[in-house]
Amino acid sequence: MSFTIWLSLLAICLLGAMSPGPSLAIVAKHSLAGGRQHGLATAWAHAFGIGVYALVTVLGLSVLLHQFPLVFKGISLLGALYLAWLGYNALSSKGGIVERLESGKQVSVMTAAKEGLFISLLSPKIALFFTALFSQFVAVGSEVSDKAIIVFTL
Repeated sequence: MSFTIWLSLLAICLLGAMSPGPSLAIVAKHSLAGGRQHGLATAWAHAFGIGVYALVTVLGLSVLLHQFPLVFKGISLLGALYLAWLGYNALSSKGGIVERLESGKQVSVMTAAKEGLFISLLSPKIALFFTALFSQFVAVGSEVSDKAIIVFTL
């Protein structure tokens, strides 16, 4: 993979990472409520989930989803249920982050990491994004080293 092709992949990945979405909200929530350690645990777990999707996509997620559409529907359903659960928790919350900070209530670092992982693994949008993105780059270089570069760039 040439350096210019890798730079274009990196630029697309950076733009995707900077766009706001549910993952940003989860990381911000845990950072504000639990501090730096909770925010980093959430962010790193989310990054791990993104890495899992990147690896699975490079190894043939598009083929799997095409041959087994129920798998994609299952991922979509789990993702929708998880986002609905997050929304329900946000709406039924008795107090905001400020009140939680003042009361001293915190969730564990493991809970923060779990939410960061789930928000990435249960998002079918990420699978579709990687399938569309990687189809442009895997064809350029199909060597194992090129696939590893693609996965580790994310």
